[in-house]
Amino acid sequence: MSQPDLLSGIEAQFIGRVSPTAPRIQAGGHPCQGIYWTARGERPRTALIATHYNVDFTEHYAAPYFARRGLGFLGWNTRYRGAEDQFILEHALIDIAVGVRWLREEAGVERVVILGNSGGGSLMGAYQAEAIAPTLAGALGGAGAEALAALPQADLYVSLNAHKGRPEVLTDWMDASVIDEADPTRTDPALDPFNPDNGPPYSAEFIARYRAAQRARNQRITDWAKAELARVNAAGIPDILFPLYRVWADLRFMDPAIDPSDRPCPGCYRGHPAQANRTPGVGRANTLKTWLSMWSLETSKCQGAAQLAKFHLPALVVQSTGDMGVFPSDARAIHAAIASEDKTLEMIPGGHYFETSQADRERMADLVSGWIKARA
Repeated sequence: MSQPDLLSGIEAQFIGRVSPTAPRIQAGGHPCQGIYWTARGERPRTALIATHYNVDFTEHYAAPYFARRGLGFLGWNTRYRGAEDQFILEHALIDIAVGVRWLREEAGVERVVILGNSGGGSLMGAYQAEAIAPTLAGALGGAGAEALAALPQADLYVSLNAHKGRPEVLTDWMDASVIDEADPTRTDPALDPFNPDNGPPYSAEFIARYRAAQRARNQRITDWAKAELARVNAAGIPDILFPLYRVWADLRFMDPAIDPSDRPCPGCYRGHPAQANRTPGVGRANTLKTWLSMWSLETSKCQGAAQLAKFHLPALVVQSTGDMGVFPSDARAIHAAIASEDKTLEMIPGGHYFETSQADRERMADLVSGWIKARA
C-alpha cells in the first residue's frame, strides 16, 4: 500500500498545549505537541499515546495503521523533542500527562493505551509507574509537585521493540575500551571490540570483562557528573554541557552468536558499528543533570525493571526478530519484569520500525490492535 493509500480516509489533528511546568513560548510554540490520528468521521473510544525521550513521534509510522483499525493514535511530544541534552524525567512525565488528559477530556477516549516504542518504552513505563505509585513529587515544588502527584493512569500497556531502559541501553552500547572521555582517540586495545585479537567471535571471558568495563565507564561518568555539579553549583552556575563519545559498540552488533536473532550482523542502527562508533551517537551531549536523570545506572529513574514491577494493568510485549538494537533477551527481560498477571510476549518478523516491509507493519498492527480489542 502506497503512502497516499495508507492515509486515505485518515484524519490528523494537530494538538498544542501548555504544561503545568512550561508555558507557551513567546514565538508561539507549545511545550506539548502532538498529532491525533483517527479514521475520518470517527471518535474512537480507545486510543494509544506514544512518546519518546527526544524523537518526534507526532508522525509515528504506526499511527495510520491503528487509525485504519478503528483506534485513535496520539503521537505526542514533550518539551524535550530534539532537546535530549536538557532532559529531566519529572517534567517529561508531567508533559505526557497533558496528552493523556487531552485524550480523556477532549477527545472523548474511554480507554488509554500507552505505547512504549523503542527508547520510549522505559519512558512510558516510568509514566505509568509514577501514576500508580508517586515517588518523584519531592523533586519539584508548587505546580510541578501537584502535577506529579496526580498523573492519570492508562488502562493498557504495549511495549513495542522497546529498550530495557535509557541507562541500560546506553551502557550496553558503550565502548568499554575508552580511557579518556575527553579524547575519543584513546582506547585500551585489550578491551577494543574492533581489535581482531579480541574477536568476533568473542570469548565468554572477554564478554564478561567487557560488560563489567561498560558498567564501570557509566559509573565513572556518574561520579564525575556529581562532583562537577557540586563544583559548578558552588560557583553559582546551575549546570554545564559535556560531550559523550564512542557509544556504538555493543558486542551483539558484531557477534551474531550473542543473543541470536534474525538481525543482519555486523550492523547497528547507524550502519557498520566500526564506523558508527567514531561518529556522534546516542547521548552525544548532556547537561550534568540530564546525565544523572536519564543515563546514569546509579541515579536514573529511566530504568525499566523497577518501574514495570509496579504494573497491574494488562501488558503486551512485542519484539521483532530482525531488530538490530533491541534483542530477544531484552524483550524477555521486559516481559519478566512486568508484575501484571495479564501479560503476553510475542516475537514477530521485521526490523526496529518494521521499515522494510509493509506486510510486517500490517502484521504488527493486527497483533496489537487485536490484543487491545480483546480487552474492551
